[in-house]
Amino acid sequence: MRRLALLVEGLAVAVLFGSFLASGGKMVLAGIAFALLALALGLGFAGKRREVENFWLWFASLLVYAFLYIPLIIVVIFSFNDSKLNAEWVGFTTSWYSKLFADEEMLQAALNSVTIACVASLMATVLGTMAGISMHRFRPRLLPFLVLTPVAMPEILLGVSLLIFFLNTAKPLLGALGIDVELGLTTVVLAHITFCIGFVAIIVRARLAGMDESIFEAARDLGATPWQTFRLVTLPLILPGVIAGALMAFTLSIDDFVITFFTSGVGTKTLPLEIYTMIKVAVTPEVNAVSALLMVLTLAMIITAGKLAPDLMRAKA
Repeated sequence: MRRLALLVEGLAVAVLFGSFLASGGKMVLAGIAFALLALALGLGFAGKRREVENFWLWFASLLVYAFLYIPLIIVVIFSFNDSKLNAEWVGFTTSWYSKLFADEEMLQAALNSVTIACVASLMATVLGTMAGISMHRFRPRLLPFLVLTPVAMPEILLGVSLLIFFLNTAKPLLGALGIDVELGLTTVVLAHITFCIGFVAIIVRARLAGMDESIFEAARDLGATPWQTFRLVTLPLILPGVIAGALMAFTLSIDDFVITFFTSGVGTKTLPLEIYTMIKVAVTPEVNAVSALLMVLTLAMIITAGKLAPDLMRAKA
């Protein structure tokens, strides 16, 4: 059974890439290849995990994952397409990556996005962690409303509200103190922190909800101060949730378009705004190249976080 599954997997992969390279990117054979690949993987799982009796559950799950990840694979493949149009595969080339690293506007937009995402995720993680702990332990009435409202609010409404706040409230008040406020990277960072805090707080609060409160009471009974209890007991236990919240905030920040569009101002560009500008003319494989690099960065962060969290928990223990 396993040998048969591996054989079908190999045939499916061969048909998949052959369809892209030989048929100009047509998806008919690619769809058949992925169906065979999903079937083969399902057979492999059925052979390895005898306790799984419902084969169709695995098959449906693999189809869902294929639906989610096939577009990402297509983006990566067509970033090596030797054509300005993404409609047809012409040949293999790495020239789009060379053009990407020579495109100053695209590089500056990518740098702005990464900078905003790093600063916003860091601040949102700190504030969201404190908010999550506060909501779990002290049960305040107003704080959950303030923290969770940006999560439930539509992005376009939040973007317009922040724009009005920056122009009609913050600018006159700070202007009276001699501080000039203009729409730019600073306002974008503040806007991203605003809507990222809620996601971090939700994850941290969910992590705390399943913990035994007697652990923290024992630490206090042994003479630990509140700060020592947080540093030596609470933080190691909620660290996976904190890391997950930080990754969530980074991902939401780096690909945000609507809120960034309203709060960026003239001359400030992020990667989503730059891609939106290019779409008005044509989407070249250069966009696919930068998207592929972002996917590599995201996967590297996820793998690093997955390996770092258990090590940190063992070190704290």
